[in-house]
Parts: sequence; structure tokens; C-alpha cells
Amino acid sequence: MSKRWLDWAIAAGVAASLVVAGHPTSAAGYALLAASGLALVARRRAPIAVLATTGLTALGYQALGIDVPVIAFLFAVYSTMRAGHRVVTVAGSVLMLAALPLAALISPRDLTTAEAFAQSRDVLQIAWLIAAAAAGEALRQAERRADEAERTREETALRRANEERLHIARELHDSLTHQISVIKLQAEVAVHLAQKRGEEVPEPLLAIRDAGREASRELRATLEALRHDQDALHGIDDVPDLVQRARSAGLDAELSIEGERNAVPAAVERTAYRIVQESLTNIARHAAAATAKISIDYRPDALVIRVDDDGRANPAVAPNPGVGLLGMRERVTALGGKLDAAPRSEGGFTVQAELPVAQP
Repeated sequence: MSKRWLDWAIAAGVAASLVVAGHPTSAAGYALLAASGLALVARRRAPIAVLATTGLTALGYQALGIDVPVIAFLFAVYSTMRAGHRVVTVAGSVLMLAALPLAALISPRDLTTAEAFAQSRDVLQIAWLIAAAAAGEALRQAERRADEAERTREETALRRANEERLHIARELHDSLTHQISVIKLQAEVAVHLAQKRGEEVPEPLLAIRDAGREASRELRATLEALRHDQDALHGIDDVPDLVQRARSAGLDAELSIEGERNAVPAAVERTAYRIVQESLTNIARHAAAATAKISIDYRPDALVIRVDDDGRANPAVAPNPGVGLLGMRERVTALGGKLDAAPRSEGGFTVQAELPVAQP
């Protein structure tokens, strides 16, 4: 809102200055001078259109014999250069420098060619043009560097947070592995002794033994995932290896890649790889599926990953969001994407992630 008011203030001030300095004697002169200044209201939203408008109105009031500097055009040059339209700014400035003497020649004051060129130099000095363009380019570069510095700080903070999370996870893994190994060993010894004596093994003891085995497997898988997380090189090109390993394990996995392969940010590449990896791991552990279909769709503004299986998931039963699904959701949300994971009505389970690829 403050920028809008500033634009209106600048536009009104320039329009008033032009009208006062120009002393127009006709309604057309008033209109052209006022329109030239008021056009600056839209200089942030449509800089190229404002450049054209201020240039044409300046030529118009010069042709009417109103000899005032083309202040609004200089503001437009600054705004267009700041928006990054260098070629348009240079081309518009050159055309303006060439057209101003012609406008002066057709004015009612009956100027000679030399006088027309002298007047055009008075209303638009090349030094003014260069200063306006240089100011716009300097501010654009400063804003770009500030954005890059902010993005670098965010990436550094995210990397440090991830490193701290990995460190905490490893510490927990080391501590829990020891304790669970002790519980598992004691439970298995107790079961073995009871069976050796011919006694009936209590159900709670069998449950403790089985839970210890399952916990040990889960912890080993967690440690493997943590080790893989250190490798930042995994990306979409590594997905075929995941699919091949799934086939080697007995899963009929099929991979399809659609769309035109565009440049994808590294963070999106890693997240896509992890989604396919975690989905295939969940299928192998929990789905009891025979087939799986993995599709990667390159879209202009997003990368869509979809993994379908024909496992035993039941749409009538709400899925239990395990650590794998929660981890996927965290990764996708951190990138500003969307994750859907749910059983299908025809049977099986679907994981679909949409990851934006456009850079801010």
C-alpha cells in the first residue's frame, strides 16, 4: 500500500510540474502534459507500457511547441531498467533521441534544423538518460544481491537444521539400539529356556521377543536411511536404480517418465528420489504388493511423482502415518509442494507429490 501511495505522489508531482512549467495554451497541451506524468502510476506493474506512453506524450507536447524537459520519460527509463528490460530501455531511448528533433521541426514555432536539434538537447540530455538508466540498473543489481544473500542465509540455516536433526537421530539410534538389543536378547534367552524345559512360553514373552526383533530391523533401516541422507548426489537419474533393486527383490516395478526434461532444483531432485525410495520401501515392508508403477511427470511449473501399488491397503481403513510418510510430507512441505498418500477405491495405495520447480 505504501508503494502505491508513493507512485501516485510521484505521478501527481511530475504531472503538476509539467503543467506548470509548460504553460499550455490548449486543451491538448494540458492533456498531454498531465497524461505524461500520471502514466507513472503504473510504472511498477507495466514499465514497458509506461515507457512507450511517456515517450509518445512527450513527442506530442513537443510537437505542439511546449518546450519542457521530458521528466516523465526519464522516470520511465529508470523504472524499465530497474525491471530488467535493458534492450527495450536502450531501444526506446535511441528512438526518443531521434524523434525529438522531428517533433520540434513540425511544431508551430518554425524552427530551423539546427534549432530543432538544440531544443531536443535541452529537453533530453544524453547525460540524463544515462544517469536514469544507471540508477535503475544499480538498484536492480542491489536488490538481486540482497535476494541472493537472503536465499543463501535460508539455505545455510536449513542445512544446519538438517545436520542437527541427523546428529540427534544418530544419537537416539545408538542409545536405543543398545537397549533394545538387551531386551531382545533377554527375551530370546527366556523363550529358549522355557522351551528347553518343556514349559509353555507365555504370550507376553513371545510378544516382547517379536517386538524386539521388529524394533531392531526398523532401527537398522533408519540408520541406513540416515547414512544415505548424507549423500546429496542422489537425484532423478538414480531412480531407475531404485526400480531395478525393487525388481531384484521380486516386485514387478514399472517406471515411466513424461514431459520435457527441464532444469530442476537440486532440492527437488533429492526430494523426488527420497519419495520414490520411501514408497518402494513401504511397499516391500507393508503392502504385500505384486506390482508397482512409478511415474515422473515434468510440467512447466512442477515435478509430479506418483507411486501406485496393488497391495492390501483398504480405503475403508484410515492409513497409519508412519515415520516414512511423515518424513515425505515434511520434505514436500519444506519445498512448498503438496503430498497425497491414501488407499485407492479399487485397491492398493497411491503416493503422489507435486513439487514446484519455479525459483522465486
